[in-house]
Amino acid sequence: MKKRILILCTGNSCRSQMAEGFLKSFDPELEVFSAGTNPSPQVHPNAVKVMKEAGIDLSNNYPKNVDEFINQSFDYVITVCDNAKETCPVFMGKVKHQLHIGFEDPAEATGTEEEILNTFRRIRDEIKRDFYQFYINEKQKEEQ
Repeated sequence: MKKRILILCTGNSCRSQMAEGFLKSFDPELEVFSAGTNPSPQVHPNAVKVMKEAGIDLSNNYPKNVDEFINQSFDYVITVCDNAKETCPVFMGKVKHQLHIGFEDPAEATGTEEEILNTFRRIRDEIKRDFYQFYINEKQKEEQ
């Protein structure tokens, strides 16, 4: 599946970074990027921590502005924001398919350190599940 995929959210510090990591782990032939409309200064340390638990290293990743990608073309642009609480970014560049696979923002979790980490783990697992389903569905479409 030689596809170019851009994953968008607001800060590019948690959800989009995790989705990028998982898609790359599913298929090294995918060209996967993530970006935000208002990038955070760094990838959230808890996102790095919980992805490391899943065997994916985000420690060298950094948030990027969507403007860096506006002149590139993509097969898919996927927004991962939580529609209920956030305004999803819109990609104005060349894209074949725009999709939305939304998740709540784990950076907004409150409670003890362990409760917050558990929220990050839950969102991580939801992202893995939903993006794996997306990946499998796309592979099946190619094979038909």
